[in-house]
Amino acid sequence: MSIWKRNMADKPRVMLDLNLILDVLQEREPFYEASAALLAAAETGHIEGVVAAHSVTTLFYLIQKGQSSASARATITNLLQFLKIASVDQATIEQALNLDYRDFEDAVQMMAAVQCRADYLVTRNVKDYQPGLLPILQPVDFLGTLG
Repeated sequence: MSIWKRNMADKPRVMLDLNLILDVLQEREPFYEASAALLAAAETGHIEGVVAAHSVTTLFYLIQKGQSSASARATITNLLQFLKIASVDQATIEQALNLDYRDFEDAVQMMAAVQCRADYLVTRNVKDYQPGLLPILQPVDFLGTLG
């Protein structure tokens, strides 16, 4: 059975935009609190947090640039304890090319979310993911759905 197949009764699968992870790592205000709560929901198992493969390489680059390779490896190793990686393959890229998005990276992220059967894509940049192929929510709005 594919790791992406599950019953609808399971916890929601949520594609996390890289900006949310950066909000937490860089303690960016006023976004830190909601983004940290979202990562905490993934870490505690209330949601299944997913990040696109290409976001991980970007994250590594940004951490390495500001700190060191060792810091980047440690941070990503920690995140992989509770986040899953959505693959980005040829089909992802080909389908992203057909989306009418201004930013190609956003199109790739959307298609990675669709292919891993995410229930939501959570980002601070909702307008960048229109038209949405699945529900696109701000972190605060998504957290409100958890009750």
